[in-house]
Amino acid sequence: MRPKYRFRERLIEGVVKSRPNRFLMLVETGGSVAKCHCPATGRIGEISFSEVPCLLSRTEGAARKTRCTVEAISLDPPGGKEKSWIGINQTRVNDYVEFFLERGMIPGIAKGNVQREVKLGGSRIDFLIGDTYVEVKMPLISLPAGGNVKTATHSRFDSFDRLIKHFSDLSGSIRKESRAVMLLCYMYDASPFSAPKAGSHNKRILSAARSATGKGLENWQVNMRIDAEGVSLIDYFRLNLF
Repeated sequence: MRPKYRFRERLIEGVVKSRPNRFLMLVETGGSVAKCHCPATGRIGEISFSEVPCLLSRTEGAARKTRCTVEAISLDPPGGKEKSWIGINQTRVNDYVEFFLERGMIPGIAKGNVQREVKLGGSRIDFLIGDTYVEVKMPLISLPAGGNVKTATHSRFDSFDRLIKHFSDLSGSIRKESRAVMLLCYMYDASPFSAPKAGSHNKRILSAARSATGKGLENWQVNMRIDAEGVSLIDYFRLNLF
């Protein structure tokens, strides 16, 4: 059996009643509703957050204003016993990637000593593994269709300038003895990502991605599965986007 990233304590199941702002979700657990931290500040699919099942971790630190963090959501009905979960904690995804990298479970992407938050040009890149720079992105704009909540698929990037800079710095780092990888990480069994058609809203980012890929940047995808106990690796593969 392959190693699994284990949470410090089992996650708590609840139901998101609403999302009053991008930082907060109101979640019902045990008959009471409490404010919980939303760790994905951008759009999460096209979900209208009402009666959406979720998994919560208890908040650490007395200074936090919310007692729990929403780690995952489900598009299945709240009353169902077997649910498929979608991880939404974009601040924790690098911990999971590091766990599997250090155990050699995704060798096609990179091998060697794993370093976090490495300076490269004017950016800080998530990982340097041996001679390979790896930047991790966790897209949440497009989610699989579900029977319980209304969703729609949109291939659009939210943050342009920072991502364009990462494309530039990563492709500029490529030498004969080094590699650079843009890693798309999904916390569910996602279909392979495909580049959207160019439009007025994404023309700049697609141009930067195409240019970086032409210079040798590799695009990869990793799919993970989250449940109440932890995170396991499903699959990883290289993407041929352009």
